[in-house]
Amino acid sequence: MLCAVLFLDGLDVSMVGVALPSIGDELGLSTTSLQWIVNGYVLGYGALLLLGGRTADLLGRRHVFLIALGVFAVASLVGGLVDDGTLLIATRFIKGLAAAFTAPTALSILTTTFHEGPARNRALSVFSVFGASGYSSGLILGGLLTSFGWRWTFLIPVPLALGALAAGIVLIPRDRPAAGGGHDLIGAATLTTGMLLAVYTVVSAPDRGWLDPVTLASAVVAVALLAGFFITEKRVRHPLIRLGILRTGTVVRANLSMIALFGSYLSFQFMMTLYLQNVLGWTPLRMALALLPAGLLVAFGSPFVGRLIDRYGTPRLLISSMTSLLLGYAWFLLTAGNTPHYVVTILPTMLLLGGGFAFGFSSITAQATQGIADSEQGLASGLVQTSGQVGAALVLAVLTALIAGDTTAPATDFSQFHPGVNLVTGVALIGLLLNLVPLLARRRTPAV
Repeated sequence: MLCAVLFLDGLDVSMVGVALPSIGDELGLSTTSLQWIVNGYVLGYGALLLLGGRTADLLGRRHVFLIALGVFAVASLVGGLVDDGTLLIATRFIKGLAAAFTAPTALSILTTTFHEGPARNRALSVFSVFGASGYSSGLILGGLLTSFGWRWTFLIPVPLALGALAAGIVLIPRDRPAAGGGHDLIGAATLTTGMLLAVYTVVSAPDRGWLDPVTLASAVVAVALLAGFFITEKRVRHPLIRLGILRTGTVVRANLSMIALFGSYLSFQFMMTLYLQNVLGWTPLRMALALLPAGLLVAFGSPFVGRLIDRYGTPRLLISSMTSLLLGYAWFLLTAGNTPHYVVTILPTMLLLGGGFAFGFSSITAQATQGIADSEQGLASGLVQTSGQVGAALVLAVLTALIAGDTTAPATDFSQFHPGVNLVTGVALIGLLLNLVPLLARRRTPAV
């Protein structure tokens, strides 16, 4: 059941990604407007993930999970029926809000069901397989459905979500809310509004400009609200979030690694979707097949990651993940030119990215929840997923500003997208260094 929800999430994200050019053509949306189809979801998702995870800990995971899944199904239905770009983005925002509760709740149910160690590592690997399978299936299904109309990519998740909801009512065991803690209305208000405004500032900056007064003002207010949240959490008797969780180096590195993984991977996919369909004129199905090898590699490789974590530990696998991502982007930079060849450039890149994602997602999730008490698994799950979504929003916003160029003159080759590849390469390099330097430092300490 939990895996089915992650499958649905991956399916929805990839189907909508394939449909973006068709949505833009029918509704008259520019590249900067199209990013809101993606970032509208990210805005709701990233803003409430921390609150969603902690709410599941405090109010009961089953109750929160089922309500949020029902909202997700309704928002999917409305999104497939609207004729206005603004309304479509609004439904994506609401779906993001719902996913902010279903995703960390599902992960916390999994991590509290399986004890830390080999059993949990294998469970996380299977969990990742379903997400990758949903993503891979969404590429193909999205390509087929877009040929009939992009609206089907929004409507297909409705019966799937309703089926998962019915199964969840039967299969998910009842649990009790936490006996205490979390009675922190000020903390909840400052966290929610601060995160919402922070993510909005990041995703709207490419349209308004990074130095626009509205952008600067919203950034200042977001920082003030989040600062108020941290001050509140240090003083209240029952904090919404225990800040001590951020003092663990492995947890911090896991969250930063998730930013690098999601930020670079999803931004690269967004860029390739636009290039292959808008510049080369490929059909949605052909484009989906071109990007499919990465998803297949994740789907078939993830089941073995749990055993690799048991044998080598998460730090080494994270280094392998970031190295594979960096090599993929670097190979693309070296061989693409202005007309990247699929066999020479795109296919090897997608295989390297798929390998990096396969090693990275399960390893990051395992490291982010290691040593965390069951009562805070929702918090840890929400934290690492927030990092991935906010990181994706930040990198995608910067990438959109870099590749937007002259909107009156459509791109004729890949030259307009080169700055975007430079960006994701730099993000992957930072992710590698964040994990490599501490490991090397620990190895040198005994000698010193």
